[in-house]
Amino acid sequence: MKVYKMLRMGKDGNLYPLFINKTIPTPIGKWLEAECYPTKGFAIRKGWHCCLAPMAPHLKLNLASGQKRVWVECEAEGCQTYKRPESQGGTWVLAERLKIIRILGD
Repeated sequence: MKVYKMLRMGKDGNLYPLFINKTIPTPIGKWLEAECYPTKGFAIRKGWHCCLAPMAPHLKLNLASGQKRVWVECEAEGCQTYKRPESQGGTWVLAERLKIIRILGD
């Protein structure tokens, strides 16, 4: 399934997740397995959060801190979809496996 994910572009040129495991580089062209992590109420959720289109109005690409975020096109496997408000990009995808194909241009 083709999906899109927003990642942080590090000063070192590597891609990094926005929040969970944000210090671990996310390589292009390699299948990545989702990890379990605690959420509110200590429930365990496993998956890469993605969108069906490169659109997440609630997240900014360029932050005041100078941090740059980019959209990447990915292939995803083991997907579940969740309906979210349009202000959060609409339908979200939670994927068990993710492979970044390319960084999208501006």
